[in-house]
Amino acid sequence: MALSKLAANSFDLTDNYALTGTVTGVVSTQKLFLIKNIDASSSGTVDFVNGASGVVLDNTYKTYLFRCVNIHPATDNVAFQINFRDGGSNYDATKTTTFFDSGHSEDDSTVASLAYDTGADVAQGTGNARLSRNQGNGSDECCSGDVYLFNPSSTTFIKHFNSDFSGYDRNNINYRGMGGGYCNVTAAIDAVRFQFSSGNIDSGRIALYGIK
Repeated sequence: MALSKLAANSFDLTDNYALTGTVTGVVSTQKLFLIKNIDASSSGTVDFVNGASGVVLDNTYKTYLFRCVNIHPATDNVAFQINFRDGGSNYDATKTTTFFDSGHSEDDSTVASLAYDTGADVAQGTGNARLSRNQGNGSDECCSGDVYLFNPSSTTFIKHFNSDFSGYDRNNINYRGMGGGYCNVTAAIDAVRFQFSSGNIDSGRIALYGIK
């Protein structure tokens, strides 16, 4: 007899079972492979360079994930940012970006709906792309989030990326910031740089994963 669902007491997990049949429904086959952890400590930048120190940013994976945890600035009122290198020595790939954010204060006095931040974008420029609101540097203030980079090794297509961050800004407001864009280059992206708009990254971890 086919079962449509299992109750909490359906199986004795101390016994052995042989299951047959086909699993239907949504099944995720996505897997994360850790490539590199970098811990910041009074770092001006955190760089991931293909082929250096175990970093891979080539055609091994079509999608790369940078997971940023507890990123704390040394300087007050600064934004966490990202940039890309398409060969050469400079992190200045031409890009177009967008950034949206929303916020809610601890005392419930400020509620900001999701809105486009017109001062945080890049239009066919080489500047850094924003990942966070301007961040406070109090002892417990930080931001965390993810950046996805798609097919950076392609020499045919432009390179898309998107980001999703949350944090605690200098005005005691919890925020969520979401961004995205593309590097308008067909050369491979061979390195990625993280930094604040001013000052050092005081502490925090950035982990690079490949996704299959």
